[in-house]
Amino acid sequence: MNIIQTLNESLLKQPFAEGKNDNIALESCRQIAYMYSKIENSIAVLSDLKSNHSDIFYGRISNKLFQIEKPLHEHISSIWEDGIFNNIHPDDLINKHLLELKFTQLLKSLPIEKRSDYQITSIIRMKDNTGQYKHVHHRMFYVQNCPLGNLWLALCLYNLSHEKFVPEFPNGMIIDSFTGEVINPGNGQIDSILSKREVEILKLIERGNRSEDISQALCISKNTVSRHRQNILSKLRVKNSLEACRIAKLMGII
Repeated sequence: MNIIQTLNESLLKQPFAEGKNDNIALESCRQIAYMYSKIENSIAVLSDLKSNHSDIFYGRISNKLFQIEKPLHEHISSIWEDGIFNNIHPDDLINKHLLELKFTQLLKSLPIEKRSDYQITSIIRMKDNTGQYKHVHHRMFYVQNCPLGNLWLALCLYNLSHEKFVPEFPNGMIIDSFTGEVINPGNGQIDSILSKREVEILKLIERGNRSEDISQALCISKNTVSRHRQNILSKLRVKNSLEACRIAKLMGII
C-alpha cells in the first residue's frame, strides 16, 4: 500500500460526527483560505476530510505555475489536489506525503487544544508555465477538528520561494508556532511516539511473531505483551497490528 492509500486510511476513515456549528466553521475556514490566496498571492487548498472534498483558491501565483488560466475558486470531489500534484517533482511529492503522514500521526498523539499550534513547512519543486522547476514554499495546518476530536479541515498553502532546500531539514520540518520549537521529522523526535520496548515488540510482530513467541523472546509475560500491543495501536491510532506495521515502516520507526 502506498503513502496516499495509507493517508486515506488514516484520514478519511476517522469517525466523524455532525456538530451544530459545522457549516459556520467550514465557511469561516473557507474565508481564511481565500484571504491567504489574496494577501499572499498563494494557492490555498482547504480539504474537508469528512466529505472528501476540497476548495482551491488560486492566487496570482497560479499564473506562473500553470499553462492555462485557473478560476479564482474551484471545488473538487477529493482531498487530494491532483491538478497541483501533477506539477510537483515526483521525489518531492513522495517526501511531501510522507511528511504529512508523520505530521498526522504526531497531531493525533497531542491534546486537541494544542494541534492548531503546529504546521508543516517545506520547500518543493513545481513546474512553472514554461516547464521549468521553481522552488515553492509549502505549508500545511489542521485548522479545525470535528466534535469527536478527530482531524477535519486541513489547509495547504503554496507560495513561490526565493529559498532552496534548508540543509538541516531537506525534507521539511514541523514547527510549533506557539513556542517556536522546530521538529526535524528525520531526527527521531517523531519516532519517540513509541517507547523502545514498543518498537522492539512491533519489529517482532512485523516478522510474524505471535504474542507467546514475543513473550518468550523478551522474557516478559503474555499479559505484558498484550498491554504493549494495545498501547502501540492506541499511539499510532490504528485498528490492528498489520496497519501498525505499515504506518511504522512508512514513518521510519521500524
